[in-house]
Amino acid sequence: MRALLVTSVGVTCAAALTLPLAAPALSVPALSVPAAHSASARPPSLSPGSGPPSARTAAAPDRANEADEVGEEGSGRVLDDPGAATPRTGEPRSAGLAGSTQSLPLEPLAAPSDRSMGPATAGQGLDRRTARPFSLVGVVWDDADAELHGTVQVRTRATGSANWSHWQDVETHNAEHAADPGSAERESGAVRGSTAPLWVGDSDGVEVRVRPEAADPQHGSAAPLPEGLRLELVDPGEDPAPRTAPDAPVGGHVTRATFAGSPVPPATTAVVPEALTAESAATSAVNADLAPLGAAVIPALTKAQTEAEATIVAAGAKPYIGPRPKIVTRKGWGADEKLRERNFAYTKSVKAAFVHHSATGNNYTCKQAPSVLRSIYRYHVKSSGWRDFGYNFAVDKCGNIYEGRAGGVSRAVLGAHTLGFNTNTMGVAVLGTYSSTNPPAAAVTAVSKLTAWKLGLFGANPKGKVTLVSGGSGKYAKGKKVKMNVISGHRNAFATECPGARLYKKLGKARTSSAKLQGR
Repeated sequence: MRALLVTSVGVTCAAALTLPLAAPALSVPALSVPAAHSASARPPSLSPGSGPPSARTAAAPDRANEADEVGEEGSGRVLDDPGAATPRTGEPRSAGLAGSTQSLPLEPLAAPSDRSMGPATAGQGLDRRTARPFSLVGVVWDDADAELHGTVQVRTRATGSANWSHWQDVETHNAEHAADPGSAERESGAVRGSTAPLWVGDSDGVEVRVRPEAADPQHGSAAPLPEGLRLELVDPGEDPAPRTAPDAPVGGHVTRATFAGSPVPPATTAVVPEALTAESAATSAVNADLAPLGAAVIPALTKAQTEAEATIVAAGAKPYIGPRPKIVTRKGWGADEKLRERNFAYTKSVKAAFVHHSATGNNYTCKQAPSVLRSIYRYHVKSSGWRDFGYNFAVDKCGNIYEGRAGGVSRAVLGAHTLGFNTNTMGVAVLGTYSSTNPPAAAVTAVSKLTAWKLGLFGANPKGKVTLVSGGSGKYAKGKKVKMNVISGHRNAFATECPGARLYKKLGKARTSSAKLQGR
């Protein structure tokens, strides 16, 4: 894997607390980037980074140190909040809770009464039970290389009510959204097999059933379920309380994030200067060329402003780049920077963009999108064992664009989104499931705007073709050269249904619109 690791923590807590939010990028120490990689890890127009200089190796997530909780409902590991007790139905979350994960081992299910289905269909699961509040679910297992051949279904109870949902399917084929084989992230020893996460909304009760595929009469018994199946219940935590401008330090200001489709901005939108930890300051510092330290949003620019900011070709030549869209930063959606691995990882360039759907379902509002992102982030890191949020960017149904994996939105950040093709590419996830539901026009437009700008930074034509080298996937062997569209769907790189048939059909329009925005 040709990637560059750069530390994200070199700004001390004291320094982070005293840096004014309105300070320009020059007030932040520059990243220490080896000369051999610095030019390739960011577009040519960018100065040599703006993050902290020191480096230290971050340990992989250590589940061995996570506490176990055994209650009346059964045993289950509760991550990050081992002292919390199982709540009464409708009990509110604790004030200031930053999010948590309940990890419950699955149990054998009774064999179905219909014996014609075969004994192997008994499966594993959990009967109805009360849990601490959660909003997203998923199933994980020990071996990241093992596949779950079967079905996963859950139903949940809305918090404070007696109302249970219908059974909902969880996407089981999720291995193709991952770090490349042989990469440091993949070989960390922390990665687990996992389903796609499913957003279920505020819930305090759950039931799950996992059944293997029925046996094939021509090939004998069905494939067994993976070992170590666990149900993950993720609570994104409360949105941070907004702080108003008068509370900001003298000389500073508060940057608020506003969200399309929400008449009242969600509570994650205000920046609190006093709360900038070293990790938060480092994540923000790599965007300091684009927005003040601690900003909740990177503001949109006109095409002329974007061209002036990004001199990506020789003097006198016209750059092909779209106007920079407004991007909600990790600070804006409330990412807990202490969860991720501290080092940033870069690749050399951004030659292509892979479009995904998150397969988390469409039952969310745009105001809830930051909570959805925090849940996916926690599931990727704490449950699946990844270094950070997998995608480079996310887009919600109202067309809001969000910063994904940390490292700088204008840089070539190495993601974990398209198995075998994470090098020199970017991954964009549209929040929702678009197999049989049409994606909103606002979301498709946002993909066009984002790719017109980001691909333009690296000189890529959205309507063009590119040859990529596979790092090894279920569709292309390692080392195989593959010619693809510069804007491709995940299914072009892997044998997967992602990004959903309905969203995939919109990619032609996205390519045309993106190229037009670039001035092509």
